[in-house]
Amino acid sequence: DPVPAAAAPSPDPAPEATAPKDPETPDLVAQAAPDSGAAPAPEPPASAAATPPATPGSAPATGAGEAPATMAGTQSLRIPGSVTLDFEATGQIGASPQRGVFGELVWLQDGTRYDGRLTLKAVFFTLLNWRSTGVIGPSGLEPERYSESRKAEVASHFARDRGEVVFSNNAPPVPLQPGAQDRMSVMMQLGGLLAASPERYPAGTRIAIQTVGARDADVWVFVVGDEEKLNLPAGEYLARKLTRDPRKPFDRKVELWLAPAHGYLPVRIRQTEPNGDFADAQLRKPLPTTPPG
Repeated sequence: DPVPAAAAPSPDPAPEATAPKDPETPDLVAQAAPDSGAAPAPEPPASAAATPPATPGSAPATGAGEAPATMAGTQSLRIPGSVTLDFEATGQIGASPQRGVFGELVWLQDGTRYDGRLTLKAVFFTLLNWRSTGVIGPSGLEPERYSESRKAEVASHFARDRGEVVFSNNAPPVPLQPGAQDRMSVMMQLGGLLAASPERYPAGTRIAIQTVGARDADVWVFVVGDEEKLNLPAGEYLARKLTRDPRKPFDRKVELWLAPAHGYLPVRIRQTEPNGDFADAQLRKPLPTTPPG
């Protein structure tokens, strides 16, 4: 059965800082080239920590009419068991459509440690390779190392003893917030939150998670949407949609569709860049009829 992670009180989030953006930073869309007013949510229970008023370096400010964002890291979770997901991806880079791209999300965990990898490949190239490794602790997934590799590997290290994230490209360290994830693990952490208490996250709920890349970090706010019926290459799936909308220039939009009948595993992942380029990975092979455990 999926492994529960016990809830634990979380201290006030540490001030968030973002490392300078590296102009060479690869992303899901760029690596696909062969060469190279939500409705207000009900007030959360007292055990949930809400984002404090915005101050310099804190989580994104709450816009007019938006519900406060619940900071991840304070709730119980049900982490998915080991599983492999196969994807078929399409996209657009400038005027060039991207087809014939296949992906795989390999998720391994033994109740104590986890190892997750998301790859996208064309016929002769590995276009994307994200890997996250770490432990399963009181706040769910606790990444230790995240890397992105194609021609060369770049990585970020979660130095929990020092309370900071350290980058291999020598960018300035970033303060580490409770419940912090990386671009790979955040999908599984969100699924674990919804799997443990789906009734706690009705449409309109906003979940804030410090999300670490290989060269930078930022607080991402995901808005929980309604269930949608998807017609994917693997068949028809009912999924809850979570959206991270751009909040400042050069932010990318991230959309995740998580399947409740399968432990809230991601069955579709779409990322859109400010210039309109996008990558859309959809489940290619059917999942087991029961959640992995």
